[in-house]
Amino acid sequence: MITSIRQLMVPPGFRFHPTDEELLYYYLRKKLAYEAIDLDVIRDVDLNKLEPWDLKDKCRIESGPQNEWYFFCRKDKKYPTGTRTNRATAAGFWKATGRDKAIHLGNSKRIGMRKTLVFYTGRAPHGQKTDWIMHEYRLDRETSEVQEDAWVVCKVFQKKSHPTHILPETVVEEDQFNSRARSPRTMERKQTFHLPSDFSFNASMHLPSY
Repeated sequence: MITSIRQLMVPPGFRFHPTDEELLYYYLRKKLAYEAIDLDVIRDVDLNKLEPWDLKDKCRIESGPQNEWYFFCRKDKKYPTGTRTNRATAAGFWKATGRDKAIHLGNSKRIGMRKTLVFYTGRAPHGQKTDWIMHEYRLDRETSEVQEDAWVVCKVFQKKSHPTHILPETVVEEDQFNSRARSPRTMERKQTFHLPSDFSFNASMHLPSY
């Protein structure tokens, strides 16, 4: 019996941060083959019924703050006879951006692809771009023992906004302006202090290689 994530007690400081290869070759491959996963931390989600901000609670691992959320979902076809996937929700839609990235197992063969999508509020073709990003992973057919590609594994996160930096030219102009009101003897040299970055530890989960 697989233990649900709400019943799963994980140690303090646990961080679930799998690599692209681990998501594809361990988690998604086992999902398609109906094999048990050692640590059941990735839930099944209907992407069309949830907004990205709702996924934070739905896919939460109860061991501390999270910056990214993982889930399995079925690819809902936009048209019964087509190949396009329906990624619309009640509040908006997911739109693919850029080219798909090939994922390789070490330096060996390709095992799958990663698609990047951005969430827009409103309705296509118009919409307001948000900072919600999704990586959708799919296995190559020859990689999976089961010839089924209905399931994908996804990672959702919010893109970090970078603080506004003051341009060096602006700082120089301000110094030149202030120097006019000072005597050469009393003018002191300004020193710029660089504060250290905030480092955080994020332990990866090491999985058996295949």
